[in-house]
Amino acid sequence: MRYGVSGSGFGNGGKDGGLGDEWGVRAARSRALAVLRVRGRALGAAILPAAVAVVLYAGEVTGHFTGTGWATARVITTVLAVVVLLAAAAVALVVARARPAVTPTVELSETAAPDLHRLVRDLADRLDVPAPSAIALTPDCDSWLEDRSHRTHGRAAVPAGAGPVLVIGSPFLWWMRVGELRAVLAPVVAGTGPAADPDIAAARRFVRGLDAAVAVPDEPGLDPLRRFGARGVGRVARLLLRACGNHAAEMERGVAAAGSERAQAVDQGTRIVAQEQVGLAYAGWDRLLTRVALPAWRMGRWPSRLDAGVVSALTELSRRDRLAEGFSSRLGERPACDLLEEPGAVDEAASLLAARLFHGGPAEAGPDWAPVDWSRYPEEVVDRKWRADAARLHDVLDRLSTAADPEAPEAPTLTRVLTHLTAPQDRPSTPSAPTEDDDLPVVPPGAEAAAEARAQARAEAPARPEPLAAEEEDRHETEGRDEHEAETDAEHEIDAEDEDDVRNPAADALAAALSAQVAREDAEREARASAGATAGAASGAAGFTGPDGPWPIAPLLPPRTGRDLLADHVTALVCCAAVDTTGAAPGLDWLDGPALLVDGERAADLGPRVLALVEEGDPAPLRAWLSTTGVRPEKPVRLL
Repeated sequence: MRYGVSGSGFGNGGKDGGLGDEWGVRAARSRALAVLRVRGRALGAAILPAAVAVVLYAGEVTGHFTGTGWATARVITTVLAVVVLLAAAAVALVVARARPAVTPTVELSETAAPDLHRLVRDLADRLDVPAPSAIALTPDCDSWLEDRSHRTHGRAAVPAGAGPVLVIGSPFLWWMRVGELRAVLAPVVAGTGPAADPDIAAARRFVRGLDAAVAVPDEPGLDPLRRFGARGVGRVARLLLRACGNHAAEMERGVAAAGSERAQAVDQGTRIVAQEQVGLAYAGWDRLLTRVALPAWRMGRWPSRLDAGVVSALTELSRRDRLAEGFSSRLGERPACDLLEEPGAVDEAASLLAARLFHGGPAEAGPDWAPVDWSRYPEEVVDRKWRADAARLHDVLDRLSTAADPEAPEAPTLTRVLTHLTAPQDRPSTPSAPTEDDDLPVVPPGAEAAAEARAQARAEAPARPEPLAAEEEDRHETEGRDEHEAETDAEHEIDAEDEDDVRNPAADALAAALSAQVAREDAEREARASAGATAGAASGAAGFTGPDGPWPIAPLLPPRTGRDLLADHVTALVCCAAVDTTGAAPGLDWLDGPALLVDGERAADLGPRVLALVEEGDPAPLRAWLSTTGVRPEKPVRLL
């Protein structure tokens, strides 16, 4: 469970009135006591029937509660007390044994990072708080404290009573300088002080246990009876969480305020500069993952130096963006990664963890999941990605062409794609339905059917009203405004459909078939990943699991439209043709990922020309670029 102060936040300042961090601790302790009162009331409700039964039996012994009615009441109360106590014991047992979530991290022992451990201990001494019990890295641009004292955490657990673990975002170590890292970690480390308070620690354990118990019914391997009982426990835990949720949130805010207040005296000037680097690091890390790492992961390769790539990406960003000017000048100072004994090994471990978290890759390298160095990225990732996309595009075209004309040419050329996407729109460019042997979805109607549909829609749409005469306009303005707006909106919808949806029916048909192919491949990949995860769990291999089941994969990009996929595949085919017929070469752009290098320069003007072909069926801009570059579209390209 994360708690404490994020490395990207500030306190609310102010030391007047004698409050400062003491006020934050007092506020957090007050909320912690409120959480514990909820626990006490729940315990009181559980033992209430037993207490009533004891009173009834005491009354019988003293001769006060005698008679048939009191005897019946004693029996009913006793049975109720036993049932309630058994249920309360079951809830308490499940809450105590449930495994709270632990963030997957790369552990940093003191032998692996002695200077970093020394920096954190010195920082704790300056803040007059206990030092964290351990340090770990996460492939994220954030830092926090995490309690791992629960006995079910296995190797990740720390001794009971020990302080929380300090989790540091690995990109910070490579981009930030030592002084900046110390300033960013100050409010986080300051949170170990409130964490040592007995009331706050007890409240946190209670909330963590409830949170873990809520997810117990979803754990695999439970028989029907145990799952039924776990659902009942989950309902009770959810009820208690609702009762103490606001108090727990306010408690953490008080802890955060206390940590920030205490850290104000430590490197305050450097903190302001360091916070700018936090935002910059996040921007560079996000682009590196989505534009550079994701294509490699999909090709079965994982960059083994992601954190080192952050420095290159942010340096390039500072060169292009004048808002980031001057940030790269800091690189002459000592980087925080120098605090590690073997930065390369730590970076490789963090890079593999990032691939597992964001893509669901295997835990170990293998033939289909190999690390790749940045120097080999253009050859092993960029070129292979382009040729795989080109092969997929021609495979889909083969299926469509076979259905339309068994004698269609099969050569994988760029000319074939240009011809298909610029087919005359007065005839269907693709068949209306695939053959029986084809597993592609039904292809949308051709250009003729689309044109007839547009004509019919225009004929049925109400016409725009003619301007009224001046003397009649005032009289009809109010009563006709709503109808006029409705008619205008309807015509606008038709115009938008004309411009966006059916501008190039041949491209729409190909995009639909291509999307279906990509969806099938993604489903097969996910099935293989799920099978591998199941096999790993059965063999006892360590996996990412928490109270909510297997650790979810964080999607890096939203789903893409069919036209976006088609544009990417056409671009890949153009790049393959350029590499095969000219002196162009695959390259790596640190901010945009795979890039085509023509005469050593990135071909930045290719994208709009491909979009003109896909969106409007206009091949002229792309043909002009091919002619200028010297690419021969009629020559077959080499596929993967």
